[in-house]
Amino acid sequence: MEYNNPDGISVLIQYKWKIAASIAVAILFAIAVIIALPLADGIVLGLVFAYISRPIYLKFKGHKKIGAFVATMCIVVPVILILGSGLLEIIHQITWIMNNQAQVIGDVFDFIRNIDIPETISNQLHQLTWDVSTSLLPIIGKIDFVSYAQSIAMFFVNLLLSIVMCFFLLADGDKLYNAIRELTPNKHQHVFESYFHHLDIILSGIFIANAYSAMFVSITSMFVFYAFGFSHILALATLIFIASVIPMFAGYMVILPLTITRYFDTGFESAALFFVVASILIYAPPELVFKPYLASVKSNIHPLLLMLAFLGGAFVGGIAGFFAAPMLLGALFAAYQVYKEQMQTEEPDKLP
Repeated sequence: MEYNNPDGISVLIQYKWKIAASIAVAILFAIAVIIALPLADGIVLGLVFAYISRPIYLKFKGHKKIGAFVATMCIVVPVILILGSGLLEIIHQITWIMNNQAQVIGDVFDFIRNIDIPETISNQLHQLTWDVSTSLLPIIGKIDFVSYAQSIAMFFVNLLLSIVMCFFLLADGDKLYNAIRELTPNKHQHVFESYFHHLDIILSGIFIANAYSAMFVSITSMFVFYAFGFSHILALATLIFIASVIPMFAGYMVILPLTITRYFDTGFESAALFFVVASILIYAPPELVFKPYLASVKSNIHPLLLMLAFLGGAFVGGIAGFFAAPMLLGALFAAYQVYKEQMQTEEPDKLP
């Protein structure tokens, strides 16, 4: 009996048009990715905002456009205002430091001299400050202000894009999901649906509880900072929002330095009062209200892995990487969940 075993060349010739079409699609996809890279921050933020806004959107059953608009206005716009205004103030302060380097160094030296610490430690702090200023400030001074301004402009373009992305993902996200599902072969559609079901639960757990808590924390912190007479309130609220989004990296990373600064400026009692009030008004409600209420929305990913994903993504890809890295981790974990389900369904079939 003879078998017809085609060689590799014959297979290539037989499927040449399919191969050519696949290569053309891959090239077009790569070109589209390259074109969209400058807008990656807005695209990723839009996806994150859509997850955050979805609980409100789901309240408007049968009114997709209205629900998407209300959810976007109620959730995304306040977040944009907090982040945008706060980052703008941070950029303004960085620019002021770059233009007033000598005054900044002098203020730091004056602060160290006013601290009641041993002379040996004071001298070491003076030397450390001088070493840092002589090595870091010249590097800052070489920043290209033209590209710096372009980066700021692109950042705000991405913020506006994220609002548009959020609205259309909420309003037409089901159409996009169905279009992707139709590309999947029928025999694998149950796997596809299971995978996206797990992915949806994981991403909701990563972003929704943390984002709602971070919003409350940042808004409440503005009133607390104003009551205690802090300057640069919007910048501080933005830093608290960013810190509160990351698991195991709470806004105490901002509160503690402010408490220490207040201790040196106004004394122990004032610093202790600020720390207690900030802890009660800023962090008690999220821990006692938001997180218990959203306890069912969990990603089941260890907080340490999420923290590493957030921080590592930020270092590698900036804003887009900050949110995209946890999404990638969630996608891998969802694949693992589907694999476990498939193994559990296949094992009974193998039994005699």
